[in-house]
Amino acid sequence: MSINDITLTSSMRSNLLSLKNTSALLDRTQERLSTGKKVNSAIDNPLSYFTAQSLNARASDLNNLLDSMGQAVQTIKAADEGITTLTSLVEQAKSIADQAFSASKEASEAKGTADDGKYGSGGKIVFTVTVPGEADTTEVSVDATGDAAAVAAAINENDDAKAVGMQASVVEGKLVVSNKNGYAFATAETAGTDGTEFGVAATAEAKNSLETYQTNFNNILTQINEIVQDTSYKGINLLNGDDLTVNFNETRTSTLKIEGVIFDAAGLGLTTAADWNNAEKLDASISAAETAINTLREQASTFGQNLSVVQTRQDFTESMINILTSGADALTLADMNEEAANMLALQTRQSLGTNALSMAAQAEQSVLQLF
Repeated sequence: MSINDITLTSSMRSNLLSLKNTSALLDRTQERLSTGKKVNSAIDNPLSYFTAQSLNARASDLNNLLDSMGQAVQTIKAADEGITTLTSLVEQAKSIADQAFSASKEASEAKGTADDGKYGSGGKIVFTVTVPGEADTTEVSVDATGDAAAVAAAINENDDAKAVGMQASVVEGKLVVSNKNGYAFATAETAGTDGTEFGVAATAEAKNSLETYQTNFNNILTQINEIVQDTSYKGINLLNGDDLTVNFNETRTSTLKIEGVIFDAAGLGLTTAADWNNAEKLDASISAAETAINTLREQASTFGQNLSVVQTRQDFTESMINILTSGADALTLADMNEEAANMLALQTRQSLGTNALSMAAQAEQSVLQLF
């Protein structure tokens, strides 16, 4: 049935149209109150809707990058923790080498040559005393007359021997030379043969002491290698040569590349300790440890700067996400106070419209009184 099939008075039709408009406005207001948005689709406001969609999309992309930045921060922190541990281990290694150096001073080296290789020859025995770590040597010349006991007595009475703390005694028929602290560092293994040195060398005690330091030093190097292997976060190990690239925007045009390093023992320039009886090799181990400590400290500073940059960009990205989201909300969110007031006004208008329509209908009902 067409609307024209029913005849309504002008006032009724006007009131009916007003009620329809009020009902539509009530539906819109209820939607805004339920969703909290004044723009819920492109129909409401195409420009605001699509602009807000674009802003929210970028905010979402940046939020995903924010997660990546957070993981990058953890990767750098893992590397920094590894460097802290490595620094502690290298300092321990250096301490061991320093102790070995001190011990080597007490394990002085000496060699002696008899003019004709015999104690009782009436000639001289010349000892060359060398303290590892010191460039100068001291020659101690003693009378070779007599047996080992006579030579020991001659050494103990010699002024040059006293100056370097050199002492001598006879143990099981062999000449034993000791330093000022009483550590035996040389033993004449034989009475000598014509024209040769008579077997003066570092004692087993001195060698064993340095070998213990060497073993402890090498154990530290093993721990350094193991720490480096364990300093990995989500498959990235900045201390084992892996690089890390951190993206700061959704187009990947703003990045920071953090270059990894190889900080195992070899990468730090630390080599296995061996033959620390040789002063030059012991000095080399000490120097390598000092260089490694400086290298670790410099790299810790570099990683610290990288971490600061990533955290700064992380804070900036969080602010940008907030700005983008706020901008989108400004275009689409409804003022809940205003919409609540609108709802009250529309409900009042609807009630008044209903009453007005009723009053308009009463005018037509008056015709019934004619019957």
